[in-house]
Amino acid sequence: MGTLVGHVAPGFAFLVIGFWHLLNHIKLHVQNPKTYHSLPWFPSTKIRYIELYCIMLGSSMSIAMELFIGPNRHQPFDTDGTIPSNHLHNFEHSFISMTFLVYAGFAILLDKFVPKARYELTQLLAGIAFGQQLLLFHLHSADHMGVEGQYHMLLQILILISFITTLMGISYQKSFIVSFIRSISIFFQGLWLMVMGFMLWTKSLIPKGCLLNLEEGHHVVRCHGEEALERAKSLVNIQFSWYLIWVTIFVVSFYLAMYKIYEDKVEYQTITRYDQELVHEDIEAQRKLEEYQNIVLKEKSFSPINMERQKVLKGVISFTVGYFLL
Repeated sequence: MGTLVGHVAPGFAFLVIGFWHLLNHIKLHVQNPKTYHSLPWFPSTKIRYIELYCIMLGSSMSIAMELFIGPNRHQPFDTDGTIPSNHLHNFEHSFISMTFLVYAGFAILLDKFVPKARYELTQLLAGIAFGQQLLLFHLHSADHMGVEGQYHMLLQILILISFITTLMGISYQKSFIVSFIRSISIFFQGLWLMVMGFMLWTKSLIPKGCLLNLEEGHHVVRCHGEEALERAKSLVNIQFSWYLIWVTIFVVSFYLAMYKIYEDKVEYQTITRYDQELVHEDIEAQRKLEEYQNIVLKEKSFSPINMERQKVLKGVISFTVGYFLL
């Protein structure tokens, strides 16, 4: 990161993943409102792990760019083997990408080995990835006081929502609204990262009274005086509010459009392994309940007859014993 491309590229990736989740969660809920069950990721019909492969590819490219392609000498260390100050943010960004890479890799392994806790573990890994992202952005080595810091502070709110809703998804697997909010936060993360890239590294978009200044190997927005800085921060807040309104309008309109399309449409689709197990468990539980109810009903309906038979049997035995005794 630290450049226009460094924000726009990962931002576009988050935007696409968020939209992909938004699309699938809405479709799944509209078609199955009573049996809805959220998924941590969505398989594709042709390439099952296409979403996870894209995350792994994007994360690997981000790590390579931060540590080996971006630095002047194509490696982030100094001549004495230490990390120079201007490369600290490169390591921070690369660790974020590494965590998402770990999440995607283990998500594939968990799906292949099919352990009992695969859903919970996959959600936990995603939660750890968002937690790592939140931690490193909160303790970022970049400026926290300037205009860039204001953008990062608002970004942290979106990451926090993604983090909380991901962990909530472990217990509330059948809650559509939790998955819906999580998808929106991921989508908004991507959009806001792209906005940051353009607004912070495009000279014509720099707020009045501020300029791009080269510091420690990368450009930073600096403002002339406290008044210009406060004005720039206020513009960032207004900008975030403006995008929040439009994202809200978009996602609700998108939900209504999807509801209209799939409301009465019956679609036969492959049941994922998660859903397959849940359906099997529900059927098995229903079968056992019906068997138990049938047994109870039989016992209740035939209990007078059984008692009468027992009386007759006792009478026959008593008569036989008495006859032989005589």
